[in-house]
Amino acid sequence: MPTWLLILLCLTGHGFAKEKPDVSCSIVHLEYVHCSWNQKGTPEVNYTFYGGFSKNVTECTTYVLENGTNTGCNQRYTKVYTTDRFSQSFTTKLVHGNNTFKKEHNLKMKVKLNPPTNLTVQMGSDNNLWFFWNQTSTRCVESEVQYRANNKIWEVSKINLGTQSYCINLPSTTSRYELQVRSKIGNSCGDSIFWSDWSEPVVWASTNSTDISTMNSMSVWTPVLYVLGTLTFLLLVMMLLHHERLRIILIPVVPKPSLNSHDIQEWLQLSKGLKERANYNERACPVREYCHVSQSDSESSDSSTCSVTTDQTDCSVSIPVDKSDLSTPCSSSTSTVSAVEPEQISV
Repeated sequence: MPTWLLILLCLTGHGFAKEKPDVSCSIVHLEYVHCSWNQKGTPEVNYTFYGGFSKNVTECTTYVLENGTNTGCNQRYTKVYTTDRFSQSFTTKLVHGNNTFKKEHNLKMKVKLNPPTNLTVQMGSDNNLWFFWNQTSTRCVESEVQYRANNKIWEVSKINLGTQSYCINLPSTTSRYELQVRSKIGNSCGDSIFWSDWSEPVVWASTNSTDISTMNSMSVWTPVLYVLGTLTFLLLVMMLLHHERLRIILIPVVPKPSLNSHDIQEWLQLSKGLKERANYNERACPVREYCHVSQSDSESSDSSTCSVTTDQTDCSVSIPVDKSDLSTPCSSSTSTVSAVEPEQISV
C-alpha cells in the first residue's frame, strides 16, 4: 500500500509539473506588450518566452522575475505594430526543454494607458473652475473625471474624445474641490476594455491651496470643536441652574424696592426730635407804607416824614426815610406822622 501511494504521488507531481501555463497579455500605454504566466502561482521552472505579431516572433529581452523565476515579459511595442493589433493576433510561446506552449492573443481591446499627468486646476476669467491634464495620443483617448466638494460623494462625468479639460460652472468660493481623471483608448482606436488608474488628486479651494493633508486635518477637527463648544455651553447652563450660590455670584439679584412708608423712614434715618422741630412754613408779614402830604395839599397834616406800620407783632421792618422823597405823592389815607428828622422806625 505505501508503495502504491508513493508511485501515485510521483505521477501526480509529474503531471502538475507538465501542466500548461496560462499566458495573458496586454499593451501598456502603447509602449510595450506585457505578458505574464503566473496566474496559477509561481512556475517551478524558468520558461523562455517568445512573442510578436504575425511572423515577427522574437525572444524576450526584459523578463519580470519573482523569487528568481521568470513570471513575465515586457516586449517593446513599436509604431510598426500599431496597425497589426487591429488585423493580426499576438503570438506567444513558452519553451522549456522539449516542452513548448503556444497561444494566440487578440490585443485590439487590451490597451491600458498610464494615468494622466500634469494636472492643473485654476479659476478662469469666466468665474468657472477649469481642470487640465495631459495624455498621450489625444486623438484616440477618452477620459472620465470624478470630483467632489468638501469630501462628499464623488460625481463622475465622461469627457468627449480628444478633450483634455473639464469645467465646473460657478463653483462655491467656500467649498473645497478635489478632482481626479482617468483615460482609455476610445472607439475610434479600438475601444479598450481597460481604464487607466486614477490620477493623483488635485485640490482647489478659495485659498487655492493644494495641501491635501492640511485640508483633511482641518475638516476632521472642525466638527470635534463644534461638539466640544456645545458640551461646554450645556455644562455651564446646568451649573447655573443647580447651584444657586454660583448663579447669584455670576448674575447678582437686584433688590425690589418696597412701597412701605415705614421702610422709607428707616432708610432716611431721621430722628424724631428733628422731625418735631422742623417747620418749613413761614407766616405772612404784610407791610403798608404811609407817605407825608404837603401843606399845600392838606392843612391838617404837619408832618414831613412817613412812617411804616405793620399789623403783625412778630415782624420787624426798618425803612430809612429821606427828605428828598417827601415830595412824592402818596395816598390820602390816615397816617401816623413822626419827627421831621430822618430816623428809623421799628415796630
